Amino acid sequence: MKKVVLITGASSGIGEATAIRLKRAGFIVYAAARRMERMRHLVGLGINIINLDVTVAESRENVIKTIITQEGHLDILINNAGYGAYGAVEDVSLAEGKNQFEVNVFGAIALIKLALPIMRRQGSGRIINTSSIGGKIYQPMGAWYMGTKHALEGMLDSLRTEVSQFGIDIVIIEPGCTRTEWPGIARKKLLAVSGQTAYAKTAQKAGAMLSLFNQFGSDTSVIANVMEKAARARRPKTRYVAGAGSTISLVGRKYLSDRTFDTLLAGTLTLCWQIYQHQQNKATNDDQSTAN
Repeated sequence: MKKVVLITGASSGIGEATAIRLKRAGFIVYAAARRMERMRHLVGLGINIINLDVTVAESRENVIKTIITQEGHLDILINNAGYGAYGAVEDVSLAEGKNQFEVNVFGAIALIKLALPIMRRQGSGRIINTSSIGGKIYQPMGAWYMGTKHALEGMLDSLRTEVSQFGIDIVIIEPGCTRTEWPGIARKKLLAVSGQTAYAKTAQKAGAMLSLFNQFGSDTSVIANVMEKAARARRPKTRYVAGAGSTISLVGRKYLSDRTFDTLLAGTLTLCWQIYQHQQNKATNDDQSTAN
């Protein structure tokens, strides 16, 4: 019997790449997201697409009901939907902060709560969750996003000890720098929120760092490959780390003191700002040379 997989946040990036990878690996895949039009091409690959807003109870319930009605079982839930709105804690509204938790934490946990009874009855199941190295480290301007990932990982660690007795695996994926739409969206929101405030200088540097993700980050296929490993393994790891800068960041956080890591972060932001400025100047000079 082919295993049935539900992947949230599948309209782009890691979710889309994972849906394609798992379909090719022989899974029955349900790709879920709000932006249905962005998933139309997946139908031609044999992937089922379904509308889902993880923050809406009725939407979550309809997705699970549809899958069980059509397939009779759900073997793997991949909680991948999420977003990050960067900005200084003082600048980001509480409403925006709460919304990040609604999507990144409560939406994921609500889907888990719907999947668990099904998996318990089956006597097996696997819940794979896209976290981030941000679930272990921190960055200026990223407090709300990092907070959601820290919270999610803490809940999942506790959950793992509760459901292992039912044959259900809980897996956390911690991507590093990855080439997706996410960095551009996060940078835009960051500069809109903190680009003209008392935190403008730090916001500009953090924005420069985000702008470099698509140059130095890993392709989404790197993370999709790890997702496949987690889905296919007989006994999966509790955590998988992948993507540019992921391992060195986590090792640094583990062995460096808080103050030393703070200093490392500050230096990294400054370096990113210098690289960004150099590239901008070069682009300007090239344009002027072309015009002449």
